[in-house]
Amino acid sequence: MKPNLLFHTLEQIESTNNYAMGKIHEGLAVHGMAFFTSNQTSGKGQRGKYWEGKPGENIALSIVLTPNHDFVEFPFLFNAWIALICRSYLSKLINENVKIKWPNDIIINDRKAGGILIENKFRGNYWCWSVVGVGINVNQLEFSGEAKYPISLKQISGKTYNLKDLARGLHTEILNAYQNVGQLNAGEIWKEYLQNLYKIGQDVFLKIKNEIIETTIVGVNETGQLMTKDIIERTLNFGEVEWIVS
Repeated sequence: MKPNLLFHTLEQIESTNNYAMGKIHEGLAVHGMAFFTSNQTSGKGQRGKYWEGKPGENIALSIVLTPNHDFVEFPFLFNAWIALICRSYLSKLINENVKIKWPNDIIINDRKAGGILIENKFRGNYWCWSVVGVGINVNQLEFSGEAKYPISLKQISGKTYNLKDLARGLHTEILNAYQNVGQLNAGEIWKEYLQNLYKIGQDVFLKIKNEIIETTIVGVNETGQLMTKDIIERTLNFGEVEWIVS
């Protein structure tokens, strides 16, 4: 089915990811089905965090995919691959150096331009569906004090973007890439991911168990853990790390 026929616009919704997951539970999901809104009232970020966005100024997009068998052994490889597609798409739009901040943020000029939340549906041990949620700050110029160092595409380029066209373009980009996923080499994905990993090889401050440490980002392993090194080598999981901006 053509991408345009799979693309659905929602005027307002609490969460596009929840809506997409609902279609899965109802047995109405189709591979490549996408749900877009510019007015998401209760958007979700990683670990249950709230995703802020002014109505009519940003993109919330969720795409339903059937996972390719190449990703089953290392599910985080799927996350890395999606992040690379989003990074590439945005870098072509604004001609800037776009980075991927572990675990799920899209960073431009050291500020957060977007985020990715992938939720999976299993039947027993069988990975049957993924909902790929992408939020992008597009035309918003002012953010609340609760948001941590956000930036929008318009703040960078000065341009006003057509939100639906932007969302359609990203949807098409992901589906086109998915058609060729069998040709991808896992090693090449990791190489490109690490090349575009935010702050790799640099010292950062992280908060771990109420302690702030200075450590060097070494990379991310195949299970999706952040690897750092200071006086000891560390392997860190989602949810136990907070980035501290110096």
